[in-house]
Amino acid sequence: MSITTIANRYAHALADVIIERNEVGEVTGELESFAQLIQHNRELYDVFASPVIALERKRAVLGDLRARLNLKPTSGNILQLLLENNRLHSLSEVLRSLTKILDERGGIVSAEVTTARQINDDQRNLLLARLREATGKEVRLQFRTDPEIIGGVVTRIGSLVFDGSIKTQLAQMKQQLAKASFTS
Repeated sequence: MSITTIANRYAHALADVIIERNEVGEVTGELESFAQLIQHNRELYDVFASPVIALERKRAVLGDLRARLNLKPTSGNILQLLLENNRLHSLSEVLRSLTKILDERGGIVSAEVTTARQINDDQRNLLLARLREATGKEVRLQFRTDPEIIGGVVTRIGSLVFDGSIKTQLAQMKQQLAKASFTS
């Protein structure tokens, strides 16, 4: 079974619990912080990922971290469950799945917007409004720049790509000109 499938199972169960308890923001924030702690501390990651280190030792380390970080019981319980099932080192994957599930349930889509250079707030707001209108959903935007697209915007929502870049338009014109000269 793939790690994505396993992560989805934990994420679905966790989503049910945190929605029911109205703890979505708090628990996801705590778990994201814990995941960053593990990712930025290689020794800690190795402790939780290693099959050589005894489970009792891992429990002690996690217990100490839970106390120091003053985690909500729900956060601590999912971390303990992941530890017991030797999945704590996969917390980041569980969080990626959780984010997708919570977005789906909340009617939110994520869009990655690529522009040749940074755009101003007015342009961002206009783009956000148009994407909300086009999808009929709330949209979470992630921006990145890529000077190679020359200009325009490339927007990816899931597997859909809307490519309005000048680079692509020039490539299409080149193809059309090549066809026109070939048929003439």
